[in-house]
Amino acid sequence: MKPHDLFLVLVLVLTPTALAQATITIDRCYDGDTCSSAKGEKIRLACIDTPELRGKRADPIPAQAARDYLNALVAGEEVSIRRITKDRYGRTVAELSKDGVNIQERLFDLGFASVYKRYSNQCDWSK
Repeated sequence: MKPHDLFLVLVLVLTPTALAQATITIDRCYDGDTCSSAKGEKIRLACIDTPELRGKRADPIPAQAARDYLNALVAGEEVSIRRITKDRYGRTVAELSKDGVNIQERLFDLGFASVYKRYSNQCDWSK
């Protein structure tokens, strides 16, 4: 087998796997834009920002509403994930979707989140 034949075989074999959407199970969301998977992966939802639960900028009532809605939507559920990068805290920055619905866009549409303008270029829907 010639090197270019091996390359073609690898492309044909690996491409369907590479293109398949990855799925994970969400364990819980501890605020409106951060969740953990059942395997312990910390996930920062890309392109959105929700009110803070604690700290100087805390706004607990809308922060709890965002967290509770997100948990009702995805906790214990299998979701699709599009991993984008890692943030400075080591969390995976990603887009999540469930049943074809973009979770971040849903949070924004319902008023639980705002577009995080600094990073909005990471998601097609928020540009």
